[in-house]
Amino acid sequence: MTQSSLQETARTLVGNGRGILAADESTGTCTKRLNGVGVQSTEDTRRDYRGMLFSAAGAGDFISGVILYDETLRQKTAAGKPFTELLLEQNIIPGIKVDTGAKNLAGTAGEKVTEGLDGLRERLAEYHALGARFAKWRAVIRIADGEPSHYCLDANAHALARYAALCQEAGIVPIVEPEVLMDGNHTLERCEQVTRWTHEMVFNALYHHRVALEGILLKPNMIISGKDCEGRASVNEVADATVSCLLNSVPAAVPGIVFLSGGQSEVEASAHLNAMNARHPGLPWAMSFSYGRALQQSALKTWAGEADKIPAAQAAFLHRARCNSAARNGKYSEAMEAEAR
Repeated sequence: MTQSSLQETARTLVGNGRGILAADESTGTCTKRLNGVGVQSTEDTRRDYRGMLFSAAGAGDFISGVILYDETLRQKTAAGKPFTELLLEQNIIPGIKVDTGAKNLAGTAGEKVTEGLDGLRERLAEYHALGARFAKWRAVIRIADGEPSHYCLDANAHALARYAALCQEAGIVPIVEPEVLMDGNHTLERCEQVTRWTHEMVFNALYHHRVALEGILLKPNMIISGKDCEGRASVNEVADATVSCLLNSVPAAVPGIVFLSGGQSEVEASAHLNAMNARHPGLPWAMSFSYGRALQQSALKTWAGEADKIPAAQAAFLHRARCNSAARNGKYSEAMEAEAR
């Protein structure tokens, strides 16, 4: 894939009011979620659940891409159709998670570094052959006393940059995801400080690794008070702080920002994205979504492994996709939630 093709794919993923479904939960994480609604996790039940989401008629009106897990990228529907074909029929681009998870960073008191670079070039070539046209790698940054350390940020920025360069070499658009966690009691201001520092180090590493910024997407956290913080920031305060941080740390060459929901409720994730787009038009990059639980939670609870609940579960998924598509354009409202009741 040429640089122009990478740029076209990146723009498509954030264009026309659409965003990304993150369905790349590892087998362990997917098992926890299925068990949470009383469903035993097997290859078949994981296939059935994700196939229910991917086959929702009209999803392509709101969803531009789906991040898959290795198992899912290789799976077929019960009728024998590859998931990649099912998605492409809805004009949805298949993507793939390629990191192997966050592990303890040696020499620290529990800070993390994401692994998975060994053999990545060969895996990317295989994933491209299987139909993936974009990828995701998540770094995990914790805010605590004396954290994050420069060492932690440097290690994760280096890994993200190496991953991104290998993706572009393979003709795959890299989603660069440095997530500053909302765990803790930190203030909005502290989250903004750490996030800006993180972005500065990540983009410096991307530059030194010769990554073309026009052919990537950034998947950051929003600037949010820690979940244990007293007097947490309002929706508009989150929106304004997030945009301010991004304007000061993300180059205009990046075509799009696809936010993670990061522990927010479904409604919170939509409201925050909407406020950013409604209050701050004309920004240099598109601001969209790459949500997991904030798109899936209601659908999963509705489905709960029962085949006769599939239409209702798909309706719940499409409702959230529609709400976030509206938020992508600054046109989401509380009235949209009432319409679904």
